[in-house]
Amino acid sequence: MAAAKKTTSGARSASRSRGAAKTAAPAITEFDKDQELHAYREMLLIRRFEEKAGQLYGMGLIGGFCHLYIGQEAVVVGMQMAKKDGDQMITGYRDHGHMLAMDLDPKGVMAELTGRRGGLSKGKGGSMHMFSKEKHFYGGHGIVGAQVALGTGLGFANRYRDNGNVSMAFFGDGASNQGQVYESFNMAQLWKLPVVFVIENNKYGMGTSVERASSTTDLSQRGASFGIPGQQVDGMDVRAVMAASEQALEHARSGKGPYILEMITYRYRGHSMSDPAKYRSKDEVQKMRTDHDPIEQVRKRLLDAGWASEDDLKAIDKDVRAIVAEAAEFAQADPEPDVSELYTDILL
Repeated sequence: MAAAKKTTSGARSASRSRGAAKTAAPAITEFDKDQELHAYREMLLIRRFEEKAGQLYGMGLIGGFCHLYIGQEAVVVGMQMAKKDGDQMITGYRDHGHMLAMDLDPKGVMAELTGRRGGLSKGKGGSMHMFSKEKHFYGGHGIVGAQVALGTGLGFANRYRDNGNVSMAFFGDGASNQGQVYESFNMAQLWKLPVVFVIENNKYGMGTSVERASSTTDLSQRGASFGIPGQQVDGMDVRAVMAASEQALEHARSGKGPYILEMITYRYRGHSMSDPAKYRSKDEVQKMRTDHDPIEQVRKRLLDAGWASEDDLKAIDKDVRAIVAEAAEFAQADPEPDVSELYTDILL
């Protein structure tokens, strides 16, 4: 894509001491037309996919847990726009958006949700356990915070192989209080591993607000005692995400060790499909949708700049809906795994 131009932003001053490793946010990256259209389409694909997944869950076609990414699309798309080929992603159970951003086939993702043979884990992993070594996506993990240690291990492998790749380990504000997260921070900084720790702070760990669960709410500073730099990012603005991601990835790739990005974002749905989300008001959710929706921000910029018309954007939406409809049809028509699959890929 074309190089982006920079504009000023209200960045905080950097503090680089070991005890206070907050770094200044980079200037927001103004996108060109191609970047805006790419971000719009990628985020819209995630949004429409998740809406369809919610429908299939309500119809009883998806079993188990199902955690939707609606509202948080700018985080993973902005990072996808900043990463290089070979960089890895690993995340928790709110993982469908990450898979789509890593260019995994929507049919394979949806078929895994419905437990079908053509799913990315052959229909045996479900919503929370999908992988693609080919696309450098390492899951989808159901144990809270477990992926942080594994993502650190990916960073160790990159350093050992000297391949120039960076591991991006995503986790939520709730997982940020897990002990294994801090063990991972310590090891990553001790060995200067190429890891970017991405805290997707959507304000609620299950049904508990971050203010009620964490004694310190600036989660970007959770690595300060280890000397790991970090910054808070507007996770609802894909431009801000890309700019911060470029800085963090370059830091890790250049041998300086890990970096923490706290993406301030928001999920519109409950923690999972079984969560009625009564712990917050409808007005709170609606205000976020009206004032800060990541897709609507890009849509407005495209229209204001004259880079797309209403008809152009409707055509993109139509194309995206067709992709999602095809994935849903495949996920319902594809056969279930053979009984013999119960005993394959099992480690004892």
